Amino acid sequence: MTEKEARKLKSIGDLSPFFEPESVAIIGSLSQIWFGGQAVLKNLHDFGYSGKIYLINPSYDEVQGVRVYPTIRDVPETVDLAIIVTAARQVPSIVKDCAEKGVRGIIIGADGFAEKDREGTELQNEVVEIARRAGIRIIGPNTVGTVNTATGMVTATYLIGYDKIKKGGIAFAAQTGIIGPQALPYEDWGYGISKICDFGNKCDVDESDLLGYLAEDPDTKVIAMHLEGIRDGRRFLEVAKRVLREKPILILKPGRSKESTKALLSHTGSMAGDQKIYESAFKQAGIIQVNSFKELLEIPRSFSCQPLPRGNRLGIITITGGAGIMAIDTATESGLTLAKLYTETNEKLSKIHPTLVGNPSDLGPLVALGGELPYGEVIEAILNDENVDCIFCVLYGGLLPADFYLQILNDIKNPEDKPMTFWVYGPRLEGVDQICLELGNNGYPVYRDMETATKALGAMYQYAKIKKRLVI
Repeated sequence: MTEKEARKLKSIGDLSPFFEPESVAIIGSLSQIWFGGQAVLKNLHDFGYSGKIYLINPSYDEVQGVRVYPTIRDVPETVDLAIIVTAARQVPSIVKDCAEKGVRGIIIGADGFAEKDREGTELQNEVVEIARRAGIRIIGPNTVGTVNTATGMVTATYLIGYDKIKKGGIAFAAQTGIIGPQALPYEDWGYGISKICDFGNKCDVDESDLLGYLAEDPDTKVIAMHLEGIRDGRRFLEVAKRVLREKPILILKPGRSKESTKALLSHTGSMAGDQKIYESAFKQAGIIQVNSFKELLEIPRSFSCQPLPRGNRLGIITITGGAGIMAIDTATESGLTLAKLYTETNEKLSKIHPTLVGNPSDLGPLVALGGELPYGEVIEAILNDENVDCIFCVLYGGLLPADFYLQILNDIKNPEDKPMTFWVYGPRLEGVDQICLELGNNGYPVYRDMETATKALGAMYQYAKIKKRLVI
């Protein structure tokens, strides 16, 4: 086997050029700053990418102080990744140039392929054939590409407008650009993210490929995917079962209605398939299915920073009785059950104040009496109850600052197998947002609605059962 053949064989299963390239070529439009090659260049600089960047466009000599080459073949050094932002009809010839240059990965931001019409499908097939002969992997077309928070790798073709995403354990993947940083305020949310990938039309790199890569990624703890369709169901389930031994997989699968099923084809060219078949396959494999984009974005936060529960018995600490009761309904629907506290625990709660006895434990009456809020003592008492496996806690954003809650939580010795989630409410968005931001930045999964906070605990319990079954 020649060196070229060996390199081609290795590249087929290697997605590192999309997340860890040492050099990037941006090919195509450079006429405006908010979209196209200039946007990609500025995003890479803003996020701290330290690799080499080459601009390719025959109509320019220099842009933003960076030399521009006529073609990628004119670049004097090796190029790992090419990002193509041109009209669809120009892509095949560019991919041929990339093949000649020895490029390992290509992200095609252009649209007008299989999602458009039959001519676009034929063009997409031509591009794939050229790339496969050269051993090049492709993400797209019709994509904003990838993010790697560890290296500052950001390929979005739209100007993002911020320059930092918190590093963490969540990997997001989707068949929509909505998952990208140009569409979502990741910096403001403070989510801890490892990788992001928009599959686009998924002409080559697909969900199974990415799962295999993320399985070996030490930065990723939980994988959340939006999938309009699955190319090879058998292969996907085989890979997923291997991944699930170590990392949870959450999936949002749109196409529950006839109208959305039809729309999928015009979006990325995906065939939706029978929703019930998907649901059955996900359940059999151990994949957790979520019901909304909001859940896909938010539930993984608990997995990334909290331990898995040993059981499904829930303790509820609230400052409003109504919320505690509503949380019970959501918890039950999510597979949890209300814990029956030990007598000793109720005695501890009674000593703090008689109105705190029971589950849910309600601090609301103390507020009415003008007393202090003994959050720390109540949380510790319920955490130490052997009948409690996880806790949902309600915080009020109208009385006390974020520092108050943060100090209490940091002082608590949390058992290694008892996760907690939090819901914050209050009369002013500013107060609620500040508590959510401060606690989130310190590793506490805080939510702006009680349903998602409770569902997150239910999902963690589901995965704890799944992992135990797969490991045994």
